[in-house]
Amino acid sequence: MLITPDPKPLPDTDCPEPEAGAKTMLAQRVTLLLDRLGRLTRELQFADGLNPAQWEVLRFLAQANRYSRTPSALADYLGSTKGTVSQTLIALENKGLIDRVKKTCDRRGVELHLTCDGKAMLAKDPMRTLERAIDDMASDCGGMLVRGLSKLLYELQNRHAVMQFGVCQDCSLFCVKGAEIAAAKHQCGKTGEALSDMESGQLCVKYQGVTADGAD
Repeated sequence: MLITPDPKPLPDTDCPEPEAGAKTMLAQRVTLLLDRLGRLTRELQFADGLNPAQWEVLRFLAQANRYSRTPSALADYLGSTKGTVSQTLIALENKGLIDRVKKTCDRRGVELHLTCDGKAMLAKDPMRTLERAIDDMASDCGGMLVRGLSKLLYELQNRHAVMQFGVCQDCSLFCVKGAEIAAAKHQCGKTGEALSDMESGQLCVKYQGVTADGAD
């Protein structure tokens, strides 16, 4: 989307307020930049015999907690159909990068795990190029980028009724030193189960964010 000045200015009655006009141009510029970044990062992910969807599955499994490493949770996270996700999982299994393990609590369900080869492949993640670029500028505007992009993602997810998949420690149901499990350092308020330090920083399908007014 190119933004060019109008060669014939409209009458004052039709012109937006300067502040509103500047905000609109800023929004258009941000949209253009996000689109360009999205296209660039997608191209980067055709690497080492994998495509962007396959890389995204590996990343998700490396970051997801025990409640979320399932085909259905993965489909929700990717915004894909279960059939599409199933084909991606089959391809990754054939490459020896993931395993499906029957759940002990529910033999009908399966839990997805990275294999040793999958973890080794993830160490070559092409998105690390983006991480390094952000790292170089983090001291200048890293915090502002995280806050701004997080707010934008939250607004779009709410507007389009998309599941959020935040990390446990940011969830409205996250409990520190829950009373029901005295020995636990952390606890899930939805399941009542204890959470380790590592799990508290992982993605969760049961995540419930907190709204601006503090309500769930």
